[in-house]
Amino acid sequence: MKRREFISLIGGAAAAWPLAARAQQGERVRRIAVFPLGPEGDQDTQAYIRMLRQSLDKLGWSDGRNIRIDVRWEAGDSARIPADVEAALGLDPEVIVSGGTPTTTVLAQRTRTIPIIFVNVGDPVASGLVRSLAQPGGNITGFTAVESAIGGKWVELLKEIAPRVERLLLLFDPRNPTSKFHVPTIEAAASSILALPVTTAPVHSVAEVESAIGAFSSKPNGGLIALPSPFVRANSAVVIALAAKYELPAIYGVRTFVSGGGLMSYGSDWGEQYRQAASYVDRILKGARPSELAVQLPTKFELAINLKTAKTLGLDVPLHLQQLADEIIE
Repeated sequence: MKRREFISLIGGAAAAWPLAARAQQGERVRRIAVFPLGPEGDQDTQAYIRMLRQSLDKLGWSDGRNIRIDVRWEAGDSARIPADVEAALGLDPEVIVSGGTPTTTVLAQRTRTIPIIFVNVGDPVASGLVRSLAQPGGNITGFTAVESAIGGKWVELLKEIAPRVERLLLLFDPRNPTSKFHVPTIEAAASSILALPVTTAPVHSVAEVESAIGAFSSKPNGGLIALPSPFVRANSAVVIALAAKYELPAIYGVRTFVSGGGLMSYGSDWGEQYRQAASYVDRILKGARPSELAVQLPTKFELAINLKTAKTLGLDVPLHLQQLADEIIE
């Protein structure tokens, strides 16, 4: 290439790209910290973060242009949460999107000034995160994952898909504050609606999970309800494998358990919550206060059923359940 042609080429390119560069330089870059409820390797969790980014982009907030998103992936270890929170706060975010009650609780303890938008939180009022749904007060608002009444629905669905179930094992992590209202709700529903005795199993480690499920399975006709929590989700493969080993029909609050081989799940649409969270991020970056934004209840719930697992357990899934399901895995 001749020198004159080379200079012309460079000059043309330089005339084109500085327009975008100057536009980026002229905009203030706003920092957003995100704590997804799920590990980095989880495909569904990755999809939720993509939904958040895409929704923000539609609202005019593009990562790398006028916002910078700092994602702190969950490791399933609650002991790590405080250190991850401190690291994120050290970057001075203007808004935080927080997944789940444990992380949101730590964030609430660490800052009372940075706006926090939560997703996938069970009962923010009972957990002490907000004053009320309509008037959250303070610097926190967001989107609840479930209502405490959902515990009764889990009991009913499990009994419907597995009529032979005569007793229940309730597996939960007591470090997750939502267990405080889920456990009594499920116990009450199992007793009053279907007269099913409930064995509660608070677990802190994989060894305790193995011990609890193994001991419960020494008698026949049992069923399993695994309450959502970072620890239980991080060890979903273990829980699913043990349920299969002991032939326990099980229901979960998160759809990813079903795609991993679990029998059934019923819970709110997490992806929708991340999309909705983007609208609150947009409003806060434009000057709104969290105290002015009401906490939103879930508007869509998902039922997922794994027919292959049902067949392995010898269960004939009622046709109406299959028709109601949002996802059927065959």
